[in-house]
Amino acid sequence: MHCPFCRHEETKVIDSRLAGDGLQVRRRRQCLGCEERFTTFETAELVLPRLVKRDDRREPFDESKLRAGVMRALEKRPVAAEAVEEAISRILQRLMTTGERELPSSLVGQLVMDELRQLDEVAYVRFASVYRSFQDVEEFRREIERLRDASAAAGREQMSLLPREGK
Repeated sequence: MHCPFCRHEETKVIDSRLAGDGLQVRRRRQCLGCEERFTTFETAELVLPRLVKRDDRREPFDESKLRAGVMRALEKRPVAAEAVEEAISRILQRLMTTGERELPSSLVGQLVMDELRQLDEVAYVRFASVYRSFQDVEEFRREIERLRDASAAAGREQMSLLPREGK
């Protein structure tokens, strides 16, 4: 770390502590040249990968597009803002922790659909209809049937976990 006062190349850390809800480290430093003290903040840099579109174009990930798509699907649906923010955070976390520099945009679409399925089934079908380019009512019907089947299977699984009478 160069000293911001004299540009000397060597500094020493005098004190370190967590800051920003534990997402940053605050360090007090002292220059070994001019002996001035200054503070630095260190954060982990998790870069969102570039997206590879269906036509092989590459573009930087845009969180505002992600948020707009999720919000459009959830428009006029009874979903708490906190739940939406948590879902978006989970998507971003999964993208950042892949460790990949580039990811297919289809992965983002799938992650959004997974989160919407948990938040609100109507929003999920809305998003899926645009994302998968449904061409007719029959495609809507098939997707709703898949959703019903998955819900029924989840319900049966929950029932099997309940204690049985007489045992």
